[in-house]
Amino acid sequence: MFDLRDLALPIIGAPMAGGPTTPELAAAVSNAGGLGFLAAGYRAPEDLEEQLRSVSTLTGGPVGVNLFVPDSFQPDAALLDAYAQSLRAEAASLEVEVGEPRNDDDGWDAKLAIVLAAKPAAVSFTFGCPDAAVLGRMAGAGILPMVTVTTPAEAAFAVAAGARALAVQGPNAGGHRGNFDQREAPTGQLLEETLAGIRASTDVPLAAGGGVSGPGDVVRLRDSGAEAVQVGTALLLSDEAGTNALHRSALSEGRFPRTSLTRAYTGRYARGLTNRFILEHQDAPAGYPHLHYMTAPLRKAAVAQGNADVAHLWAGTGFASARQGPAAEIIESLL
Repeated sequence: MFDLRDLALPIIGAPMAGGPTTPELAAAVSNAGGLGFLAAGYRAPEDLEEQLRSVSTLTGGPVGVNLFVPDSFQPDAALLDAYAQSLRAEAASLEVEVGEPRNDDDGWDAKLAIVLAAKPAAVSFTFGCPDAAVLGRMAGAGILPMVTVTTPAEAAFAVAAGARALAVQGPNAGGHRGNFDQREAPTGQLLEETLAGIRASTDVPLAAGGGVSGPGDVVRLRDSGAEAVQVGTALLLSDEAGTNALHRSALSEGRFPRTSLTRAYTGRYARGLTNRFILEHQDAPAGYPHLHYMTAPLRKAAVAQGNADVAHLWAGTGFASARQGPAAEIIESLL
């Protein structure tokens, strides 16, 4: 079974769902000596199969796949209705309708079958911990089962369920927080403190990520107990990333000087560039993936119309250090 400690370079390319992660980006990270990841979230099962076929032609190195764990949480219908009402004027200005809220499992069973058949080096899970049977099936197939955690308590739960490695996400990470309970506000505990708490109770390999923007961050996190460091925002402007043009310009032009945690787009806390939409919807309720489907038409239209005030622009706190160029050169700059 693959082991994070066997990587030639202790770098993991964070799986970034919704477009930025491509087979080319995953392969570039793996070819550089790290572990590239494909992001299966929001992707149809047949698309995941195609991406797995594509990445296998681009690299012979280890590649992982990230899956979203289904969440049974049902938000209050009255809160959803109120939030939909708050979106209607914005939707009208974009000439779209607010989407219908719904819950689904993101093709969970089909995607599990696909990765079990494809046997990537690793499969990581986000938004919760799958049951022990799922983690056991992965390990039995020779696939490293990883779970994304944000606290020592989540880490202990995941290891007890059979996780063989952990992706420890700090508060400065861009995109969605991986906390198990979407109703809880994310902890502000420093990533190094979280790592120390987890390392004190387990010896499974740890990958740490969140706000990594330079060599000093890599050294600091490895000194804090991580076997590998996970980077996402640092790769958003890479040549191989599928980051859309609006997102690229927002990251590089400096119009938005800071980031914020918000539930405005999907109902789960996520960190992005602080634009008008985030500021105007700070009271968004918990409700993933319900809010994701409600705001999807607005987000799609905003990107198409070049409206950075409404589009979701995920980014970690180190976004100002993101640079353009080949992913391999960006990774080298981190070392």
